[in-house]
Amino acid sequence: MQVQQILKSKGDGNVFTVKPGSSVADAAKLLAEKRIGTVIISKSGTSAEGILSERDIVRELAARGAECLSANVDDYMTRDLVTCTRAEMSDAVLAKMTEGRFRHMPVVEDGELIGLITLGDVVKARLSQLAMEKDALEGMIMGH
Repeated sequence: MQVQQILKSKGDGNVFTVKPGSSVADAAKLLAEKRIGTVIISKSGTSAEGILSERDIVRELAARGAECLSANVDDYMTRDLVTCTRAEMSDAVLAKMTEGRFRHMPVVEDGELIGLITLGDVVKARLSQLAMEKDALEGMIMGH
């Protein structure tokens, strides 16, 4: 299954961004309000300069205490993004996420942020694909 199909199945396609220089507290507030696990750091709202997850914030809270909330997202974001395109296959994306030990991957084409997929999105798509294959095989065995 291609990433494009996963994005279509997600529906809304909202990717939440904050501008570089925003406070970690503002990013955390957005994560809580939208009930999401990550936010993209973007100058324009259509690019991806970095990514900041709830895990990144929790790690800094543990290391530095509440003072980290007044820091800029730039200080804690991941800058070397691992991205994918709409044409990539879900198995390849799943392998990248597993190997890199992260749960969110921006979908970027020609420098433009197209969407964001999660490990859960990829697993759900894969399970759906396996269920369809199972049904098709059962149909073949039963002679339907």
